Amino acid sequence: MPIVTIQVTREGTTPGTASLTADEKAVLIKGSSELLRDVLGKPLDSTFVVIEEVDTDNWGWGGLPVQEFRRRRVAQTG
Repeated sequence: MPIVTIQVTREGTTPGTASLTADEKAVLIKGSSELLRDVLGKPLDSTFVVIEEVDTDNWGWGGLPVQEFRRRRVAQTG
């Protein structure tokens, strides 16, 4: 059985929170692994989960830094 890797990318949108807690990460790892088991029949021991935490300064959306994209979206939708 091939090994499956799931990458979960989390960007910091919660004020005052730099990262997920160890408990939150454990829940994400468990839930993601179980989802692949239940949907695709992948054994838990052949599934790897990588959680990458990305600061909002380090990514963009729609050709803009993500914070500017969000500001414009809010301005357009009211």
